[in-house]
Amino acid sequence: MPSPLLASFLIGLTAGARALTPLAAVSEAARKGALPARGGALRWLGHPAAAVGSKLLAAGELWGDKLRSAPDRIVPAGIAARLLTGAVAGAALAPRRQWALGAALGAAAAVGAAYLTFGARMRAMRRFGQTPTGLVEDALTVAAAQGVVASAARG
Repeated sequence: MPSPLLASFLIGLTAGARALTPLAAVSEAARKGALPARGGALRWLGHPAAAVGSKLLAAGELWGDKLRSAPDRIVPAGIAARLLTGAVAGAALAPRRQWALGAALGAAAAVGAAYLTFGARMRAMRRFGQTPTGLVEDALTVAAAQGVVASAARG
């Protein structure tokens, strides 16, 4: 299981690929009371409406990513979304007295990963197409976010 601050960084990496997936994973864990008591989950993340809403938004993002009209993740709005969700998810997995550091790690990882995953996706799309590469990226991102949150919940 990763250290809490490593978990903050790792959840931020997933935000680089899909902005809303880590927020949905953390919110659902908070709703279930599965995050460690020492964690810094914001109270609103555990509210049932936040958990349902974040899952619906994440599902919409997964669907929308396959559209040809979908903007690149590295446009300013995409980076801003990843910065915000990486920070919130990172803070939620950080120890209570290290919320700010967890948020910074999550945000920084999200921005860096956005550029790395964008480049990888563009190369893959040239070879395999938009939908197949998007589905693979979705599966990897959802699995990674779930794995990080599950591991943090055990910690």
